[in-house]
Amino acid sequence: MADAAQAARHVLIAADKFKGSLTAVQVAQRVTAGLRRVAPEVTVESVPVADGGDGTVAAAVAAGFERREARVTGPLGEPVTAAWALRDGTAVVEMAEASGLQLLPEGEFAPLTATTYGTGEVIAAALDAGARTIVLGVGGSATTDGGAGMLAALGARFLDGAGAPVGPGGGALAALASADLSGLDPRLADVDVVLASDVDNPLTGPKGAPAVYGPQKGASPQDVAELDAALGHYAKVLSQSVGSLALEHAEARGAGAAGGIGYGALVGLGARFRPGIEVMLDVLGFAPALAKATLVITGEGSLDEQTLHGKAPAGVAAAARAAGIEVVAVCGRLALPAEALGRAGIRRAYPLTDVEPDVARCIAEAGPILETVAERIAGDFLR
Repeated sequence: MADAAQAARHVLIAADKFKGSLTAVQVAQRVTAGLRRVAPEVTVESVPVADGGDGTVAAAVAAGFERREARVTGPLGEPVTAAWALRDGTAVVEMAEASGLQLLPEGEFAPLTATTYGTGEVIAAALDAGARTIVLGVGGSATTDGGAGMLAALGARFLDGAGAPVGPGGGALAALASADLSGLDPRLADVDVVLASDVDNPLTGPKGAPAVYGPQKGASPQDVAELDAALGHYAKVLSQSVGSLALEHAEARGAGAAGGIGYGALVGLGARFRPGIEVMLDVLGFAPALAKATLVITGEGSLDEQTLHGKAPAGVAAAARAAGIEVVAVCGRLALPAEALGRAGIRRAYPLTDVEPDVARCIAEAGPILETVAERIAGDFLR
């Protein structure tokens, strides 16, 4: 590795969070500390990244966006404070901040009634602040309501047979008799809404939002069947209001993201779907940083099969490989063979478990162990 060591003098750290242990910013700080202990002369730059899920606003703030807060409706209907970010007319909205699993009391789920209403309220706050582009990062949701709550917060009306608003959550959509999107905030017509997601599931069916992600949100098999039928009915009723496009969007990439909020964004907000990591790399200014780098360090808590399907490290590695720049990865746990890493553009992965085999200690002491891992990277690539 001598040639690589001679060349690698400008390191770019572009890692996601280690969920439950370290934020993306903390990962970058710990890796930097470890590198500099071995190679103090090296130039280190960091662009903490996220793929649209939880941690997206924090990554945007680390990149220079202004952190904003809004008091909104949480997934269970209670008030919560949701952070979002703004810079130069671009707002980054993370739906998990308003409608995420992280907001539920431990052990409590509400698969049929959790609402995305608060996410709509955050979008309204971004409109009030003058945003012309809204990046809607989705993931980590507690909800399976097809984005109906979000749209209702922005002025849509969803009524039952008696002309009353349907209740919150996906289960209530079974009673939906009419949908009216004409009252949606008119400012949305002049705003570019980007649906940033790392999943491309359709709204319903065996690969749809209820079947694939419902169980993670506490849905029983009966709940999954009920939600799938309710969301299918929701799409049919919407088609009576806005035309056949509503049914076509139910099959579109990303429609099933975050309990179907992707569908609501596509139909009601005129959003365009883009893989979350691609959007975030653009928003975070990754390309200018990459242009200066001779080695890229990416990573996340677990490098596994999911990583290869649109997660942050895969997106970072793909961009670096296209630029001809070598990539290594740090992680808490490694569940990919060397061949799979190579195909993803990652030269080598350094899991914390190589330093400390006890997984519980890796989680509890992730920061110091990550610094030791970074020292090993410096020894292999920078000396």
